[in-house]
Amino acid sequence: MMSERFSNRQGFYRPQEIEITIRQDAPYELRGFVIQLAYDCKLEVDPLRSLICLVLYKRQDRNNTEYDEIDEEIHQLIDKCEWYRVYEIIEGIAQHISENYNLSKYEEEFENGINQYFYEKGIGWKLVEGKIEVRGSESFEETVHTAESQLIARGYSNARNELHESLRDLSRRPAPDITGAIQHSMAALECVAREVCVDKKATLGEIMKKYQDLIPRPLDEAVQKIWGYASENGRHIQEGREPTFEEAELVVSVSSAIATYLARKKT
Repeated sequence: MMSERFSNRQGFYRPQEIEITIRQDAPYELRGFVIQLAYDCKLEVDPLRSLICLVLYKRQDRNNTEYDEIDEEIHQLIDKCEWYRVYEIIEGIAQHISENYNLSKYEEEFENGINQYFYEKGIGWKLVEGKIEVRGSESFEETVHTAESQLIARGYSNARNELHESLRDLSRRPAPDITGAIQHSMAALECVAREVCVDKKATLGEIMKKYQDLIPRPLDEAVQKIWGYASENGRHIQEGREPTFEEAELVVSVSSAIATYLARKKT
């Protein structure tokens, strides 16, 4: 296992936010890193080949019996597969390490190694408890994490579940469910607003008109506009106008921030 890096030991490493430029891709260097990290976490070539073949629906080459031959087969398999399969392989390795008693002590090391690579290379994914999830900017991550924590702490389980579903929609591969992410994030906000106003059947649009002191003016207008945007682009998509990933990410972030505000306001 690789020991702690010199830059970390001496305090030279200062992580800075790196722009996310990679989502629907698995660069060549990442593919090699995944295999090397798996070896570093004491995963042997035979189980690693079996795992990768299972993920890729491939048959193992029984002619390859020596270490170097199997290692070459592993690299060829991961180098040639579709980009999203690489992330499935990462999940498979993480699960194998977690479930294997002799390897489980490397679970955290594998997750940290993958996530640090993603962060430093501007890859918009993260490994969390064995699952690959979408990763946004630091501000996005902080906003959504805060919202989930606050909603759970204050008993808004349905709202938290809706918010989590929006993240799952953004995390779908090979293509994210953009409209689903918008719908679920707004549903999360709507759940909180209903509880705060004790109006179980009203839509968020109706609530904003009926309870005008819910959000300070003129910020209430922004909420109404984002509700209108979500209704138009999350439910009734216009021909030739499909929302982008960045737009969905913005809606999720704003919905999370407002849901946090409302949840805190009630208490």
